[in-house]
Amino acid sequence: MKAYYKKRWLLIIAYLSIALLFSIFLALMIGVMGPIGKGIPDMEKITAKEIFEILLGKGNWPATHKSIILEIRLPRIFLAGIVGAALATAGCAMQGLFRNPMASPYILGISSGAAFGASLVIVSGLGIFGIYTMQISAFLFALIDVFVVYNIAKYKGVTPIETLLLAGIAVGCFFSALVSFMKYISGEELRLIVFWLMGGLWGSSWYKVYITFPLVILGICVLLLFSRELNIMLTGETSAMHLGVDVEATKKIILLFATLVTAAVVSVSGIIGFVGLIIPHIMRIVVGPDHRILLPSSCLTGAIFLIFADTLTRSIIQPAEMPVGIITALFGVPFFIYLLRRKRKVKWW
Repeated sequence: MKAYYKKRWLLIIAYLSIALLFSIFLALMIGVMGPIGKGIPDMEKITAKEIFEILLGKGNWPATHKSIILEIRLPRIFLAGIVGAALATAGCAMQGLFRNPMASPYILGISSGAAFGASLVIVSGLGIFGIYTMQISAFLFALIDVFVVYNIAKYKGVTPIETLLLAGIAVGCFFSALVSFMKYISGEELRLIVFWLMGGLWGSSWYKVYITFPLVILGICVLLLFSRELNIMLTGETSAMHLGVDVEATKKIILLFATLVTAAVVSVSGIIGFVGLIIPHIMRIVVGPDHRILLPSSCLTGAIFLIFADTLTRSIIQPAEMPVGIITALFGVPFFIYLLRRKRKVKWW
């Protein structure tokens, strides 16, 4: 029986990996060729053969085409995949930890903390110290948010899940109020804050890929190592302790690394909602509740989903584009409502 499951899981991972490569290649073929803001874009397309040869460094293709593929589209696609994988994996881990199908990567107020960090830089003008000051500030305040939440919830060395959730809601509301205050006093900078809150990947670059990828890979790998503990904790904390799981240490590690990957991607993309909520549920329906396959399959599917969502934002109103957070919300809200309806008939855990 174990051999059957291993073979099935390997096939699932292989199929999803192939789908991810296909989605990257397809996304490279789609996009505006002409200059933005100068009327109707040039409808010339870069062919699949050309893309393949450019990626391999072969052929004598125009320098503009190489620049579009290697410096504009490819880093954006990679960043979309990283962000999608991180949010889906963190959401899956949070749902398992909280034993709540409505949990998401932002459940502890991480998005509110990051939003305040970004808003603070925009309003205060601290961006003069460097173009990545906003990303650093968003990352730090997301970590501060979770540090405060955890220490509020901790009592005599124990951190009850219910108290942690309530503390996250309270601290998240506090940071949301601070963001509202920043918007109130922002003046002409209000547009920048609103655009950041919508979530988008238009500012993608290889630098953002380089600084985000190691943090996300580290966090995802650690969460994958704790898939067995997440399976056991679904039975309840008392049962998990009897089965030899160090519940408090496990909670700390999962919270720390789920927060790490979420804060890392939110700092470069803004708040992109619903990826961490809907993708784990879709994969739970497809592959089952075992986190040993649920976590990696959610990771790959999250990357595929956000690559396609971002490609859609670049395509539907050319030469302009929509924030990808709008597209994910348009997909996510109907699915969220479906979950609320389905939960009355199905026991998820």
